Amino acid sequence: MNKVLITADRVIAGPADQVTVDGAVLVESGVIAAVGTAAELDASVDTQVPRLRCPGATVMPGMMDCHVHLAFDAGPDLISAVANADPGELATAMAERAQQLLAAGVTTVRDLGDRAGLTVALRSSIDSGDMVGPRIVAATAPLTSHGGHCGFLGGEVTTDDDIRKQIARNAAAGADVIKVMASGGALTPNGPRMWEAQFTPRQLELIVEEAARHGLGVAAHAHGTETIGHCVAAGVRTIEHCSWRTAEGIVYDPAITRRIVDNGISVCRCVSGDWQLFLEQMGPERAKAMVELIQEMREAGVRFIAGTDAGVPGARFGDYVGMLEFFASLGFESTEILDMATVNPAHALGLSDTGVLAPGMRADLVVIDGNPLNELGALRRIQHVFTAGHSVTR
Repeated sequence: MNKVLITADRVIAGPADQVTVDGAVLVESGVIAAVGTAAELDASVDTQVPRLRCPGATVMPGMMDCHVHLAFDAGPDLISAVANADPGELATAMAERAQQLLAAGVTTVRDLGDRAGLTVALRSSIDSGDMVGPRIVAATAPLTSHGGHCGFLGGEVTTDDDIRKQIARNAAAGADVIKVMASGGALTPNGPRMWEAQFTPRQLELIVEEAARHGLGVAAHAHGTETIGHCVAAGVRTIEHCSWRTAEGIVYDPAITRRIVDNGISVCRCVSGDWQLFLEQMGPERAKAMVELIQEMREAGVRFIAGTDAGVPGARFGDYVGMLEFFASLGFESTEILDMATVNPAHALGLSDTGVLAPGMRADLVVIDGNPLNELGALRRIQHVFTAGHSVTR
């Protein structure tokens, strides 16, 4: 469909407090041509242009998931599932997972670690029109220490020269962003613990410098409080998880948070749809501490971006809205949450052509049955998805 006029009860152009009642969006050749009231656009647009009338619905920017792993299957033994998978079968599974995200209204995903550049190949197939899927921002192999977190993906480095070579390899393979496992993680047996640093402050600075030399920003996996501070000082673009862990427990540092805000760094908390079970497993004391530090970061002005960590055990690809509901449970306003899924990610990922509905922007949008500003669960009732102006059959 090259040109279409979409009308609905409301258009949330973005940011989420920008609402047009009885609104309309004109899509032409993959971009937004006009946004306004249904009356004015219906009258000004040629009668031969197809109309998509959606009573009771909301048109809004397509949502973004800033932290996924398309190569992971969300099962209990994902390392074996990735390492032992036939490349062709894995590529097919990754395409299916990407389509699950698109069906959930997610029109942009940032993949932060895959095997053998398969995400770049999938991105190319989607961009060429050979496959249907969301826009992909790919990191390829994340940098990690020898034997470190997710080393099975092929990004192990030790020396400064290793770091330079791996970043150059990722850039040559088509990476859009450099991912660094700045601290340990829970997925890798016998690897560094979640709060333990995998790189020195100077190495993190080198990673940011080398990435910039290739025109790329850095996303840092950082659980440890000290490591979060090192990532901020190094100048990363986003911090993933940001859970403020130490060997003694959670230790929040408001001074580091002030630097996160001052430096314009975005935080992706990586919350999956099974967050209620996760909080139960943490226990009431640790869960309370985690919730309180997120609220403190919010009050300090941290810009949060939406990410599910889809693919890790328990984090399903089709339950994007469950993650948003976690923030609603903490008292975040609906406008904040929708911005976390649209405007904020576009800024954090350096995508200047998406995140809002405005003339000249890429036509990534969704039509929702109901009003997500009043009922967040309406985001599960997807009527239509458009990616680069193409209507996706759900």
